[in-house]
This record gives sequence, structure tokens and C-alpha cells, in this order.
Amino acid sequence: MAASTSSLLAPASSSCAAISPRLTRAAPAAASVPSPSRPSYPPLRASSGRPLRSRFVASAAPTMQPPTESRVSTVVDVDLGDRSYPIYICSGLLDEPDLLQRHVHGKRVLVVTNTTVAPLYLEKVTWALTHNNPNVSVESVILPDGEKYKDMDTLMKVFDKAIESRLDRRCTFVALGGGVIGDMCGFAAAAFLRGVNFIQIPTTLMAQVDSSVGGKTGINHPLGKNMIGAFYQPQCVLIDTDTLNTLPDRELASGVAEVVKYGLIRDAPFFEWQEKNMSALLAREPNALAYAIKRSCENKAEVVAQDEKESGLRATLNLGHSFGHAIETGTGYGAWLHGEAVAAGTVMAADMSHRLGWIDESIKKRVVEILEKAKLPIAPPETMTVEKFKNIMAVDKKVADGLLRLILLKGPLGSCFYWRLRQEST
Repeated sequence: MAASTSSLLAPASSSCAAISPRLTRAAPAAASVPSPSRPSYPPLRASSGRPLRSRFVASAAPTMQPPTESRVSTVVDVDLGDRSYPIYICSGLLDEPDLLQRHVHGKRVLVVTNTTVAPLYLEKVTWALTHNNPNVSVESVILPDGEKYKDMDTLMKVFDKAIESRLDRRCTFVALGGGVIGDMCGFAAAAFLRGVNFIQIPTTLMAQVDSSVGGKTGINHPLGKNMIGAFYQPQCVLIDTDTLNTLPDRELASGVAEVVKYGLIRDAPFFEWQEKNMSALLAREPNALAYAIKRSCENKAEVVAQDEKESGLRATLNLGHSFGHAIETGTGYGAWLHGEAVAAGTVMAADMSHRLGWIDESIKKRVVEILEKAKLPIAPPETMTVEKFKNIMAVDKKVADGLLRLILLKGPLGSCFYWRLRQEST
């Protein structure tokens, strides 16, 4: 019998720490819920024709502007002092060689991609890196596709190629693919010669709204997901929304799980917008997708600017992830997509929050309904028993001093907090 959250509760031996993850500034007009008489998604392009730019400041630092002739409609800045970087969001960005080249260091580039993405976009990215730029040479390494290959053996293929190509500390790594490629390329860049420049070009919705932003990199271990890695920020994130045209429906829905997360933990108007526009997202309506990506990146950028290394606020982005990572590990990496596992984990977190009296029934119901509308699982597989959850979650990255930090919902929509739970009574 699959585990239910009621069998995982142990309030007598738990402690909690409140946190306020909601937006600390007034939400921009674009994020408000559209009225029925207006378009169902806010416009992204500034009326002046210049790029719409979002900036979240942790410390003052200059940021790079796109070329004046660029088609970029949206730039979200992740402000981390001298390690700040832009997130470019628009269709057709892979046709903008100047935009990509301005973030390349040195004359040598290694593109890390996989067997699925390489036939679609490797040639185009190579062209963008070298167009009118004969001094740059590009190497590539094509890895097998899938979460089950996010391991040390596969990572070594990146190092092998870099060393065989005699790349130096002035080289640039480019991650071309989804979350697995981004995590592995970033980790390789952090470790190769003790750190080289790297760029994220995410091609899945999951990577565009979440994993490519914030500098979390790493690989899986047989005993736990993402247990080996580093915080290492890219030079830029280049999101060409046209790459979603080749994304399978299942992968698109998986990415939606992370979009839903932002609304639940800190941005209630965004959640309400999703409830009205889920059909448009799944139908790949361009403006709806562009807005969902932009708003997700704005939320992620603000959190990362305030808490880069996950000492507090950033942990709230893990809503549903402790349960979800346990599902991924317990079923075998790749059997469930990350977003599918997170969706089931989010329902478990909402159910636990409701059982503890921290949210009312209506919020729990809305969580289930929006994930069902996104065609995502709302329960773990039958093979995930209580004991299996306990054993896997005991080695979760979020365990500290014998306490597992769960992110649960509390109060009105858009609020969450830590619940610290002793491992022996999970």
C-alpha cells in the first residue's frame, strides 16, 4: 500500500520555524489576475519597444544589457554582486549570435548536450558561437539522455573531452539541454581546473523555469538525488522559447509542476493566473508560456538574490521535493520525471499541511485540481511504502542535525514555512 501523509506525521517530536517567502515588493501589474474582459495573459513587451527588464537586488552591481538591435523582449537579472547575470527570455534567441558570444570567455568552447537535443540544436548553437567569430573553436560532447545517466561515470565523459581537447582556464562550457545536462555541465564547469566559465541554454520547461537559474549543479548517487554537487553560477541563461516546440507533452507537463510551486509558496496572483490559463500552457500558447517562464524566473531570481546558498529562504523552493526526490530514488531514476514526482510530493505536502490544520480544505482542493488539470500525478506509486519513504528521506540533502526540513503550506495561498521533523519519528 502506498504511503499516505497521515502515516508520516509525528508532531509531538517536531519543531517548526516560520518563514515569509512571499514577495516583499508590490507585485507588478503584469502579475495580477487578468479580468474576464481582458486577455488571459499579461503582455511581456514594454510599450517603448525596449526589453522588459526585471531586477532583484542583493547588492549593487552592474549588469549586462542586450544589444540594442536584439529581439530580446524580457531580461530578468539575478543580482549576486560581481557574480550577477542576466536571464534572456524570447523566441528565436538561438538566431542571435552576438547575444551568446558576448558571454563567452576565451577562444575555446565545449558544448555539453545529449543524444536527443544534439540533432535538434547543436548545429545552430555552434553557428551562433562562431558566426563572424573565426577565433572561437567549438568542441562538443554528446551524453546519453535521461536522469539515470546523471552519475559520475557520465560526468567523466565531460572531463575526458575537456582534457583531450586541452581546454584551459579561459574556456567556456555551454549546457545545451534540460535539467540533467544543465546540472552536469555546471558541476563539470565548477570542478574543471577549479572553475571555468559556463552558460546555460535550457531546452525544457523544467530547466527554463527552475533548474537553469540559481547555480545548483550536481549529480545523483544511488542512495539519493543530487547528493554530489556545488553552487556555481552561470554567466547567463539564454531561454529560446522556440525550443519548447520540440518538447514532448509529458516533459512539458513535468515543467508545469515547478511553475505551480511558485504560486503556492509566494505568489498567489500567479497561481490564480495559472488556474485560468492551464489549458493555454498545455496547448503551448506562446504568450502564456512566455509569461509563465518570465514570472517563474522573477520569483526564482528574487529568492536566489537573497539566499544563494539555501541557508533559509531558498529552501522554500523545495515544496514537494523531499517527497518527490524519494519517489524518484525509490522508483529508479528516470521512471518518473522530476516534475511528476514533485507534483505527487506537492499533494502530499498539501495534505500534511491540511491534516495539521495549517491550511483549509479549499487550498488543498485547489492544489489537487490544478495538478490534475496539468495532467500530473497526484499520489505516489503503490510501491512507495511508508518504510521506503522513511529510509530514503533519512539521507535527504535537507536533513541537518538529525532534523528533516519539510516545506509545508500555512495560512493563505502563497505562504509556506519550514517544519523540522526528527528522522527517527518521520
